[in-house]
Amino acid sequence: MYARSRVNCVPKRRGRKRNTDFADAGRRFVVWQYVGFKRAWQRRDPQYKRTLAIREKASVAHHHYVGNSLHNLALLYFKQGLYTQAEPLYERSLSIWYRTLGPDHPYVATCLEDLAALYRATNRVEEAETLEQRAVRIRALQR
Repeated sequence: MYARSRVNCVPKRRGRKRNTDFADAGRRFVVWQYVGFKRAWQRRDPQYKRTLAIREKASVAHHHYVGNSLHNLALLYFKQGLYTQAEPLYERSLSIWYRTLGPDHPYVATCLEDLAALYRATNRVEEAETLEQRAVRIRALQR
């Protein structure tokens, strides 16, 4: 199974030769990426929900860790295209971070940017622009 050499053991290649068609390899990678991400999302959904439930029970419902869990779950739903499920989670996360961390915290700016992306994806451009302007003001204060 292994060809011995002085430096290290290198496995022998058996079976068919590798495909050298880069276009085909690229297509296979894109399909693998999509399937892999889809499976990863399916695995993460219950994990994020469980984490959120634990944090809501263990701490005050308005603790910034709860905001982190809400934001992670909202990001997951946004990436899956589940905008109606992601929006209330973003808004709840934003309100928690706004109250606990303050209006000028970078987490608030991040949540504003993500919520603006969701608004743009659902063709609510005017609302997205106002949120983006707020986020830019917060980022400018951090510099």
